[in-house]
This record gives sequence, structure tokens and C-alpha cells, in this order.
Amino acid sequence: MTLPNVDMNLLDQPTLEKVQAKVLDHPPRILLLYGSNRERSFSRLAVLEAGRILQQFGAEVKIFHPKGLPLPEDAEASHPKVQELHELLAWAEGMVWCSPERHGAMSSIFKAQIDWIPLAAGAIRATQGKTLALMQVCGGSQSFNTLNQMRVLGRWMRMIAIPNQSSVPKAFLEFDENDRMKPSSYYDRIVDVMEELYKFTLLTRGQAGYLTDRYSERKESAEALLKRVNQHAI
Repeated sequence: MTLPNVDMNLLDQPTLEKVQAKVLDHPPRILLLYGSNRERSFSRLAVLEAGRILQQFGAEVKIFHPKGLPLPEDAEASHPKVQELHELLAWAEGMVWCSPERHGAMSSIFKAQIDWIPLAAGAIRATQGKTLALMQVCGGSQSFNTLNQMRVLGRWMRMIAIPNQSSVPKAFLEFDENDRMKPSSYYDRIVDVMEELYKFTLLTRGQAGYLTDRYSERKESAEALLKRVNQHAI
């Protein structure tokens, strides 16, 4: 078989050996983001529950608190909260995104965090190859609008989004007076999602670069690729 349109010198041959996860000397590192600054934020409470589950599995967990994060383009990237977000992003192997649904979409507070993530560094997206789990909390009936938006974002940011996801309807009914989530099928789903995220993170450890390496980009010179990526970073 011949492929006349393919540069065979640049075509990689994937093998089981090449895609094997690497053994790292630290637990899987998961960064959790949530999308509300309210005193009793249900996306924050859901993220705290998710974090406890991940810690039980053996992950090292950090949560970014968005209060004080400026609007994108309303401050320099040197702002302390922006720097904190960037440092946590560089630290993480996987992420959990949880946003409330507002006007049928993710909250502006959540989207601002995503918009502060650097589009590219040397034509490589900062999120490239990281695993991703998605959650949303609803004030009313169960919805998947925010999940669908975040899944598109994760794909565009070249993340490995796991198939499972969590949507908690009427979230104000699902947490007790101690801000812990009550036993329910919604809680069980969060356990399912975190279990799946942990498994996928183990499966892909140390392989972010290889798993998201693309033939079309290998064809371009690094300089040309950087120029093209930066043209779209507007």
C-alpha cells in the first residue's frame, strides 16, 4: 500500500511500548477549578467532595480559588492570582472543572479562569495532554448545557476528557448544614467520575507530549507553527 500524500519520514508508527505510562516519583496531581465566588458556592462544595474522593484514591489535590482573579485583559499576566493559576496548571497532570449553570451557560467566573490559561507556549498549549473530568451544579432541574460547553473547550485545549461526567440538579438540596454532600445517586456519580479520572490519569502519566503529537504539525517547522498559533491567539 502506498500513501503518496504522506511524508513517510514524519509518519510515526505507534506501538504499545511507546504509549505505556511512565513511572513517576509522585502521586497523580489533580487541579480542581470551580465557578462561583458566593460565600456558599455549590460548585466549590462539589469540588471539595471531588477532591476528598481523589485523595482517597491516592491523588495529590489542589484547588484554585478564583476570588480576586481579575477579568482577562483587565490586568497583566504578572498579577499574583494569574501567576498562581499558571503555576498550578504547570504542576497538574489532570484537572476537574465544575461550574454552575447561569443563563444556560458556564459562569463568567469559571470562563475567566479558562481565558487566563496561556493559549500556547512555543506552539504547545499549556493544557495539552492533561486529563479532564467535568461537573456542573444546577439551581433547578438537571441540565447538561455547561457540561457540553466545557467538553468542547477541553477538546479545543487538547485535553483528554474522560467519557463520564456529573450534573447535580437543585444543588441547594444536596448538601447538609455542614456543607457535606448527602448520600444520593448524584454523589455516587461524582465517585464514578473521580474514579474514572484517576484511572485515565494513571494510564497516560508522562505521555502528554506523545499522545497529542500530530503528523500535520510535525510537517510544519517550529517557527511556522508558532507563527500560525499566535495569529489565532486574539
